[in-house]
Parts: sequence; C-alpha cells; structure tokens
Amino acid sequence: MRQADVTRNTSETKIQIAINLDGTGKAELASGVPFLDHMLDQIARHGMIDLKVVAKGDTHIDDHHTVEDVGITLGQAFAKAVGDKAGITRYGHSYVPLDETLSRVVIDFSGRPGLEFNVPFTRSRVGDFDVDLSIEFFRGFVNHAGVTLHIDNLRGINAHHQIETVFKAFGRALRMALEIDPRASGVVPSTKGSL
Repeated sequence: MRQADVTRNTSETKIQIAINLDGTGKAELASGVPFLDHMLDQIARHGMIDLKVVAKGDTHIDDHHTVEDVGITLGQAFAKAVGDKAGITRYGHSYVPLDETLSRVVIDFSGRPGLEFNVPFTRSRVGDFDVDLSIEFFRGFVNHAGVTLHIDNLRGINAHHQIETVFKAFGRALRMALEIDPRASGVVPSTKGSL
C-alpha cells in the first residue's frame, strides 16, 4: 500500500496531506489558495494519485508560507509513500502542450534533492496568485521528497498556461517514475542497491 498521511504544524501554517500513489486521480483540496488547489488537481488527475490537502495558513499576510509548506508536506508524503523505492521505474518525463504553450518536466527519484526551474513567466500574477510561488512549491517538494527535478517551459505567452502545463507535466512525470516495473521484481533501481 503506497499511501501516506503527513501533518505539518508551524506558527505560519497547519497542513494535512493524504496521498495514495496507486489511486485514480481523486482530489479533495482546501489549501486556502484557490489557484494552488487548481494546480494540485492537475497533479492528482494527471498523476493518477489520490490527493487530499487541508491547509490553514497566514494568507492574510500573503500566500507564500502556505504554498511553500504545502510543497514541503507533499514532498514528505511522497517520500513516506514510496518507501525504499524497490520496483519503481525511478525516472519519469513528460511534455505537455496547452494552446501556444509547451512545458517539459523530468524527474528522478534519486534520493538527491535538486531543482532546475526554467520558466520565463510572461507576467507576475495569474489573478491573485504570484507566479514566483510556483518555484517555492517545487523547491519545498524537491527538498523533502529527495528527488531531482528539471522543469522547463519551452514556449508560451499566457502565464496561466505556462504554470498549468508545468503542473500537468509534473503529474505525468510522477506517474511514469512511480510505476512499478514488472521486470524489476522489487529491486531498487540503482547500481548502488539503494536510493
């Protein structure tokens, strides 16, 4: 059962996340940041991951702490659910278009946190959402899931499309990397024998 429940409580946020890596893409989302909920829904649906997020944060100040801490907590949940990584494909990638926009995401469940984030946003906000918070989300995720993640927006004019293709591609890359490889027979996918 590749599932996890993680709670993170700080003076800035209180977050509960439950995931099932072998789900059907169901999402129950109440982060307090509507655009973040829209993006988390993309991860669940395109990753075929059941995801429940409940967060209460100091959004009266701004959305930064909530978005970052959801990324951190989601990363912790993935690390817990994937366990020793035996039998997983390990690597995943996806290209996702949306109208004029095209993004690519490549992930490695390496055990080594690393983020390359190359998204030349065409504007600073999508509605009330500060586009810079997307990198904070992914940095929190990477550092706590222990993954190497490359995110590239290859082209795009609409900032909403830029972010949405990134999150959709992220979900699809997760799905590929976390698939159980029937030929691996529970072996950890590394010449070192552990990740």
